[in-house]
Order: sequence, then structure tokens, then C-alpha cells
Amino acid sequence: MAKKQVNPTRMELTRFKRKLVTAQRGHKLLKDKRDELMRQFLDLVRKNKELREKVEEGIRAASQNFALARATMKDEVLDTALLAPSQEVTLEAGEKNVMSVMVPQFEIKTRSADESNIYSYGFAFTSGDLDGAVKSLADVLPDMLELAEIEKSCQLMAAEIEKTRRRVNALEYVMIPEMQETIKEITMKLDENERSTQIRLMKVKDMMLEQTYHYEERANAQFQSDIRSELEV
Repeated sequence: MAKKQVNPTRMELTRFKRKLVTAQRGHKLLKDKRDELMRQFLDLVRKNKELREKVEEGIRAASQNFALARATMKDEVLDTALLAPSQEVTLEAGEKNVMSVMVPQFEIKTRSADESNIYSYGFAFTSGDLDGAVKSLADVLPDMLELAEIEKSCQLMAAEIEKTRRRVNALEYVMIPEMQETIKEITMKLDENERSTQIRLMKVKDMMLEQTYHYEERANAQFQSDIRSELEV
């Protein structure tokens, strides 16, 4: 990647130092967010596994009961029994914010609070296996909705974790090292310019003193006088 050219001035040095402080603060916050997201994500994954096993067991029991009910009942009687359900279920979908991730939140409401209202038929001409199947499905419905909520939350949080991880890596391995290198180069260039300026000032000072007091001529005269004195001796 091509290196960014910057002017080696104190203003640029101050600006890059401020950017570096901001980037380091953002890097820390993003790392904390990533770690917390990972913790909550793992909790959801464990809960998802437990719920899936529970839901699969409930559906398996309901399927077995339905198979037994179909084997012991006529198709016309079974279809008539399940034709007009007596209970009505509504689903309300919302959202909640989890570490800046909007995850779904489901809530079910029934028309009647009576749990026995799930049976839409009389018990005189139906099998007990059908009652067990209907009860199994009614019991597993809340778990199914919670499982759907958790699985979607896991998908959204996994995507956010990946995005946060890329940002953390970009700051840690690209942006912050580049800023530190730029600050180092500007500092070295400023130090070099300062040394050059100091040398030039010292040279100008020597030239001004020479013009004022003729130090060099006096030194030469003193040198010649010392040589004559030694020769005379």
C-alpha cells in the first residue's frame, strides 16, 4: 500500500497524536464490545441447543401420537375433529437492543386463557392419542417461537461479531501502526530540522562576531607574534 505523504509540521504532529488517542480509545471499546458479544453469543448458542432438543422431542411425541390417532380413527372423523379450532393464537413481533444489535422478540397471546380450550372437538368419538398430540403441539409452541427468536438472534450477533472483529483488526494491525509510524517520522524530521536550524544559527552567530570583532585576524596576528617570539628566543 502506498505510503501517505504528510507535511512534517508541528500542527500535523499534534493532529496525528490526537487521531492516535482516538483510535486507541475506539480500539479498546470495540474489543470490549466484541468480548461481550462473544459471551452473550455463547450463552445463546447453549440455550439454542437445549431448546432445539426440547422442541424436537415435543414434535417427535406429537407425531407419534398423531400416527397412533390416525391408525385408530377414521380419516373423516379425524378431519372433522380438527376442522374448526377453538383457540386463537396471535404473535406480536418486536425488537430489543443487545450491544447495538437489534434482535427479534416474539410474544404470543391466546384468545382464551383456559388451557383446556385447545381441544376443538368432543371426546366421545376421538382417540386419546389425538388428545396427546394436540397437547404436545400446544406445549411445544412457545418453545418453538423462543427457538426461532434465539436462532435469529444468533445469526445477527454472529454477523455483528464478525464486523466488529474486522474493525478491531483494522485498527490494531493497520491504522494504529500507520499513525505511530507517521508520528515517528514527523518527530524525526522535526528534530532534524531543529538541529539544522541550530547549526545555521551558530554559523550566523560566528559570522556576525567575526564581522564585529575580527576574531580571525586577531588570532592570526597572535599566532604570528608567538612564532616570532619563539624564533627570537
